[in-house]
Amino acid sequence: MGANKKKLLTGDIVTNAIKDSFIKLNPVTMMKNPVMFVVEAGTIIVLLMTVFPGYFGTEETVGFNLAVFLILLFTVLFANFAEALAEGRGKAQADSLKKSKKEIAANKVVGGSVKQVPSTDLRKGDIVVVSQGEMIPGDGEVIEGLASVDESAITGESAPVIKEAGGDFSSVTGGTRVVSDKIKVKITSDPGESFIDRMIALVEGAKRQKTPNEIALNTLLTSLTIIFLIVVVTLAPIAGFLEIELSVPVLISLLVCLIPTTIGGLLSAIGIAGMDRVTQFNVLAMSGKAVEASGDINTMILDKTGTITFGNRMASEFIPVGGEDTNAVAEWSAVSSVKDETPEGRSVLELMKKEERTYSPAIAEGGEFIEFKAETRMSGIDLLDGRKVRKGAVDAVRKWVETQGGAIPSDLEAKGNAIAKEGGTPLAVAVDNKIFGLIYLKDTVKPGMKERFDQLRKMGIKTIMCTGDNPLTAATIAREAGVDDFIAESKPEDKIAVIRREQAEGKLVAMTGDGTNDAPALAQADVGLAMNSGTVAAKEAANMVDLDSDPSKIIEVVAIGKQLLMTRGALTTFSIANDVAKYFAIIPAMFTLAIPEMEALNVMKLGSPLSSILSALVFNAIIIPLLIPLAMKGVAYRPMSSTKLLQRNIFIYGLGGIVVPFVGIKLIDLVVHMWI
Repeated sequence: MGANKKKLLTGDIVTNAIKDSFIKLNPVTMMKNPVMFVVEAGTIIVLLMTVFPGYFGTEETVGFNLAVFLILLFTVLFANFAEALAEGRGKAQADSLKKSKKEIAANKVVGGSVKQVPSTDLRKGDIVVVSQGEMIPGDGEVIEGLASVDESAITGESAPVIKEAGGDFSSVTGGTRVVSDKIKVKITSDPGESFIDRMIALVEGAKRQKTPNEIALNTLLTSLTIIFLIVVVTLAPIAGFLEIELSVPVLISLLVCLIPTTIGGLLSAIGIAGMDRVTQFNVLAMSGKAVEASGDINTMILDKTGTITFGNRMASEFIPVGGEDTNAVAEWSAVSSVKDETPEGRSVLELMKKEERTYSPAIAEGGEFIEFKAETRMSGIDLLDGRKVRKGAVDAVRKWVETQGGAIPSDLEAKGNAIAKEGGTPLAVAVDNKIFGLIYLKDTVKPGMKERFDQLRKMGIKTIMCTGDNPLTAATIAREAGVDDFIAESKPEDKIAVIRREQAEGKLVAMTGDGTNDAPALAQADVGLAMNSGTVAAKEAANMVDLDSDPSKIIEVVAIGKQLLMTRGALTTFSIANDVAKYFAIIPAMFTLAIPEMEALNVMKLGSPLSSILSALVFNAIIIPLLIPLAMKGVAYRPMSSTKLLQRNIFIYGLGGIVVPFVGIKLIDLVVHMWI
């Protein structure tokens, strides 16, 4: 389900979209789009005048009426096709989810025993036991045990994730599989209310809510339609006064050409495609409003751990104590880490490589690796020559050395405390009864984060980092990452306070989180992105869920939201400019015979009034399908100021919206005029 794992369109999606284009001709459905409803009403009227010309006195213009009808029908169908195409991609994703949703046998705890029941019989509050190789029968929280869970059926990622009781990684999803160990799960949803059920309903887009901006644009389009309807109606008596005969099909054609049919036909598709686009990035948006709001974000609140930094403590420096050499500290640190597969152990070897230090891995060959245990708080290796190497918490290593009669360096405590005050973690390294030095572990900033925050700054978005670290450590990380502000030693209420403060200034705020303590802030934020690996409370409070549990993905979500707004703005600009061009194409050609002075406005030199109307109508019909790929894919977003963005849109889509119709209508008129 990743961004690069899906084709934009498939044959099945296109075929189903064509069928849905005809189904959507239902007037009840069309009324939701006032602009296209007017076009459909005009299509029906022209059809009646074509089929029953005797009732309308249009026997002499049946051919023209038929041509107008076919062009209008083509226009409506392609507008419906654009919307159906966008919906079809969501439905295709829903179908793939439905395949993963099947009845699973559940080991339900009843009293003191375990009874096997169908997953459909489970209710909220039931307790189930899930062992290695078994499917998790429903959404729930791990209340006992720890296990690796394969969530590829939901996220598309093959790497299993660790789920354990308590904390922020206790939430499990029905339909995922336990890879190792055994867990006890408390079911948190009734049948039909699971996370997959909600995903299916959301990606199908059946209940997509219109956003405030979309409602405002709909209102504008409706107003323009009413205005041009009045204009066209008043043209009939004006034309009669000038002894110019304008038939009903001509007036309907004129109306369809002048109202904003281009954006009217693509508006729904743009909104649906915006929701679909975040789904392509494995982000589930609860509504179109959430996607659009992300495009207007002014402030972004981000947790430090896991978002800005890796979240794993990594070796950053070797610090000698007791007069020892730095190289000796580095060498014994590496020897103790040769067989250590923890992130800390691997980071020691990576630091050695980064600093171009050398050591002999052969020293550790054949040695017995001592795993880290909560009781000892140390790990290490017992070498074949009898020497014992240990690394771990300073106090634990100190006690271990003292039991062997070793002396403690006088500067050990001071240097260890200095690391701790900076927010780092000191690990002592010892060989037998001698401590050589310390490994400075710290949470490091992810590569490229500074550049990404620079990009957000260009978008006009302020970034605020929240962390439980002390102010000194927080300032260091904030400086390295390039965020605009930070909150040190932050608590849940601090996050809500900063969100409310920003909102009080009229700003829209986005936030990421995964824990129960993040739920209030996620609910308060205008865009709340919860991690799928997080708690049920966090996912229910947010209006977006990241199935990959990548907190930094909020940056992509913001870019998609801005792309949605840009696409709508660009196509609206193009559509209005289009209408201006068509106005100057049709009106002068229609009235030139009665008002010779209007020849000056007939810059396109169209063949005749009828050919100009048909040419404009044909152009109007074909421009919608030509713009469908742009509406689906979206206008490429480039970070820039609002002023530059407006200038760019006006230049490309405003100027293009005027030039393209002039060229297109003229070329079509050359062909149409030959047949009239």
